[in-house]
Amino acid sequence: MPGQVGPVVASAPAKVILFGEHFVVYGVPAIVAAIDLRARARISRRDDELIRIRAPDLGISGSFSQDGHFLPELGREGAEGTLKPIFIAVREVLRSLGVSSGLDVEVRSSIPIAAGLGSSAAVAVSTAAAVHWLLSRRLDRELVFNAALEAEKLVHITPSGVDPAISTYGGLLRYTKGVGIEHLKAPGQLELVVGDTGLKRSTGALVSAVRALRDRRPSRFSSILEAAMELVAEALQALGRGDLEALGELMDVNHGLLCSIGVSNEALDRLVHSARRAGALGAKLTGAGGGGCMIALVEPGMGQDVARAIEEAGGRAFLAKLSLEGVRIEAAP
Repeated sequence: MPGQVGPVVASAPAKVILFGEHFVVYGVPAIVAAIDLRARARISRRDDELIRIRAPDLGISGSFSQDGHFLPELGREGAEGTLKPIFIAVREVLRSLGVSSGLDVEVRSSIPIAAGLGSSAAVAVSTAAAVHWLLSRRLDRELVFNAALEAEKLVHITPSGVDPAISTYGGLLRYTKGVGIEHLKAPGQLELVVGDTGLKRSTGALVSAVRALRDRRPSRFSSILEAAMELVAEALQALGRGDLEALGELMDVNHGLLCSIGVSNEALDRLVHSARRAGALGAKLTGAGGGGCMIALVEPGMGQDVARAIEEAGGRAFLAKLSLEGVRIEAAP
């Protein structure tokens, strides 16, 4: 098989969920946008069979044997758990290509961790893409998506697949579990403000809590799912006609549905309401909830005012642009 010594560098974008988080696990479509924060992976070959992984941003590193045995190097207790999803992404690409190779992997990211922006998926996607290009000199996005999805199963227990999908393909898309993705046309340049509560949370734990609610209240949960399905259908229509006011109003309703299943909290609600008071067209949590980030849709040129209001309410805010490009190879010999 053709290949290179390296290094190969690939990057993949973060994401925000405009509609459908949590409900996507139960078959409701999600509308997802890639944004211009990116994770990067730098991959080169080794002379031995080890997969050595460094995450300088986190101050951790270690090596995995081909059968998954971990050899710690630098970093805190729990380094294995943090690095293992990256190893899984590498292993899946090697298995798909039918090769065995030692690799040096370095990952860096500008995406806040455990904040609902898909940081783990972006790292897995960029890693899988760089490994695939290094060993085959091509980029098979379906293979990359599947490898990253296996890595996400370790992080999120029962992931919907939406995070690796948007990091792989970029742009704006509708994702339906078990069906796949449909690319959507954005109504011009969507202007979003992201507000980070600074509170870390476990997506897996929140997904499990929602599942427990469904099991306790199946009839009530079914009604909420029906409302979520109708909401996404209306949002798709609003996107199609470029109606940002309607889109913002529907985002507000979506936040209410997420509150009803217990995944918002005081910090998120405070940022959401501050954004609305500052003139946002709509605002909601994004991702798993329980902390992490919220997003606000704003009129062009209004982003700074909304960001300032979010920061005055205790969040860290930044403007986000739609990233039309998903995973990409940034450097190769």
